[in-house]
Amino acid sequence: MARDLGVTPPTVFAAFSAALVLSALIGPYAGRAIDHWGGKPVLMVTNLVFAAGLVTLATAQGPIGLFAGWLILGIGMGSGLYEAAFAAIVRLYGQGSRGAITGVTLFAGFASTVGWPLSSWLQVHYDWRVACVAWAALHLMIGLPLNLSIPSAVREPPSGSKASPEAGSEGKRNGRDAIALAFVFAVTWFVSTAMAAHLPQVLMATGATLATAVLVGTLVGPAQVVARILEFGLLRKVHPLLSARLATLMHPLGAFLLLTLGTPLALVFGVLHGAGNGILTIAKGTLPLAIFGTSGYGRRQGVLMVPARIAQALAPWLFGLCLERWGAASLWLSSALGIAAFGALLFVQDTRRHARPEAGSDAVSEAIRAES
Repeated sequence: MARDLGVTPPTVFAAFSAALVLSALIGPYAGRAIDHWGGKPVLMVTNLVFAAGLVTLATAQGPIGLFAGWLILGIGMGSGLYEAAFAAIVRLYGQGSRGAITGVTLFAGFASTVGWPLSSWLQVHYDWRVACVAWAALHLMIGLPLNLSIPSAVREPPSGSKASPEAGSEGKRNGRDAIALAFVFAVTWFVSTAMAAHLPQVLMATGATLATAVLVGTLVGPAQVVARILEFGLLRKVHPLLSARLATLMHPLGAFLLLTLGTPLALVFGVLHGAGNGILTIAKGTLPLAIFGTSGYGRRQGVLMVPARIAQALAPWLFGLCLERWGAASLWLSSALGIAAFGALLFVQDTRRHARPEAGSDAVSEAIRAES
């Protein structure tokens, strides 16, 4: 892309980073729209937005077209990826959304398994512009009809406006929990994005061969999927807080084994990192639901993910600097971040477990059953 557009490779990645920052700013507004109208219309519009961004990128002739295409894609990313899907599910199924959220992440775990080879094949046999047009067509021919098939959400009845004596303390507690979750999501997305960008270099810095580094990289995706299958089965009765706390420790544990025992543990590191990342992707949807409930879920989800999106945009650059200076010892930094996320989750308490069901959740469930 850089060669054809007459720019440097860092410029291409800068456009991608700009899209991530824009997606962070768009997220809360998209979540509010899903809270109001449901996920079906919002997700359908994002298929059109993604297609428009990809076509813009395919027809770009220079840096202006490059940035324009990526900024349009940033709008789609802020309103049509995991967070929007989770919000759409919660609008339909309320507190019973955990299984559906896990199911979405289970299927989406194969995105890179399909996306990278298909994009590479199109680029090799045609070019990157054809690859962009092909993905735009798939959004319109597959994504749009699938989103059209989503049931329309039932409007939730308004909650009562009478304030309880505990409202003030509950608001403070919710604020602290929200800050903790935002920190956890930012940390975990920083680490996962940094590893996605630099995993081969990190492993080779520990003494691993290129072949070993590539093999470990191929194990991360399957490890994510296996962890999500476990979440869907064995762990579905475990509270999301417990599974998330355990997941934050998997990257630090794998890094400790790799740094202390050497490259024979590289495969173990890849599996532990992938498994933790897979469960934390689910926790991104289930934790806010378990802690705060369904009311205003979409907007809250968008707000919680603003720091994570910004961290995601900065991770390849910042961790690359650390890797250049410290080499394999950079894993101590990512491990410390994981442990800090674990500590933050220790301060989050589920006060809703013994609370009465939210107003409107039963009504939503009844409406769904009646429609079925």
